Amino acid sequence: MNKQTINKPYNGTVLCFGELLFRVSLDAGGDWLRQSNVPFFIGGAELNVATALALWNIPSQYFTALPGNHMSEQITAHLQSKNIDPKKINYSGSRVGTYYLVKGADLKNDSLIYDRAGSAFAELKTGSTDWDKVFEGVSWLHFSAICPALTQNVADVCHEALEAASARGITISIDLNYRSKLWQYGKQPIEVIPGLVNYCDLVMGNIWAAETMLGIPVDGDIHAIGEKANYLQAALKTSEAITEKYPKCKAVANTFRFDAGGGINYYTALYTGGNYYHTEDHSAAHIINKVGSGDCFMAGLIYGFYNNHSPNDILNFATLAAFDKLFLDGDATTHKVDEIKKLVIL
Repeated sequence: MNKQTINKPYNGTVLCFGELLFRVSLDAGGDWLRQSNVPFFIGGAELNVATALALWNIPSQYFTALPGNHMSEQITAHLQSKNIDPKKINYSGSRVGTYYLVKGADLKNDSLIYDRAGSAFAELKTGSTDWDKVFEGVSWLHFSAICPALTQNVADVCHEALEAASARGITISIDLNYRSKLWQYGKQPIEVIPGLVNYCDLVMGNIWAAETMLGIPVDGDIHAIGEKANYLQAALKTSEAITEKYPKCKAVANTFRFDAGGGINYYTALYTGGNYYHTEDHSAAHIINKVGSGDCFMAGLIYGFYNNHSPNDILNFATLAAFDKLFLDGDATTHKVDEIKKLVIL
């Protein structure tokens, strides 16, 4: 049993590493064509985490690649207005990645269309980044499994970054975001992600992502049973397997989000220090937006561990932040810590 914990003094920045994206939010009925009006958002999984952390007064930096043009200057100014430090951004390449998603739809369904090939971030290569400069003053590095899904070159850059961060004693977290439409360069996640998780202190995802990306099996009958106790037991089994297989890993968090018509049922679990925690159910008949909820949960975990909160408090805050995000437009949360904590009283 792995009884290590992440808790330690943190006084540096949290650096989020990933691709900045434009999200074009189409409506399901096609009014965007008739009205010539399309809602447009700036995001990306890691930027959503950085935005939440900055809002919650955690020193936040962002590493991505953007083309060196006037549009990128405007994006950089926007990040600064959100208290996200952009000085580690790599200015190279010629375009920003984009994706199209029907409003309210899930990032895993057929309503998602990617346009990310040839983006500045997708063209990053090893040997071109001074990691000493990038990791100066950094205490925590966060990235997601979306990054190495883009190209072999980006997967190699991820490995290079994690190796450099680990050598400097920087805490590393990964969100096991699985996007099947992105793994198109001849590799499957199981061939890439385990080598990256070797460097990680905190792993977040769900039991099915761990099965696909890390090869940790899930009972095939679990959906047929469909009971919370069984899902939580499966998450505990997966968490123990991850911490045993990857000795550097000190905490594993799992989310469960089940759709019910236009509503949702949501709960989470955390395994750390050899102990297991889970939350009560959070349910709603209707939600507004699924984008960024998992990123908000990830940010909540980092916020709690960075501030050395108790595991139970870490999990409850992260869960409330993620659930609250389901009722907010845009890709990142706009609610501060006190606003989220008030949900406990409701």
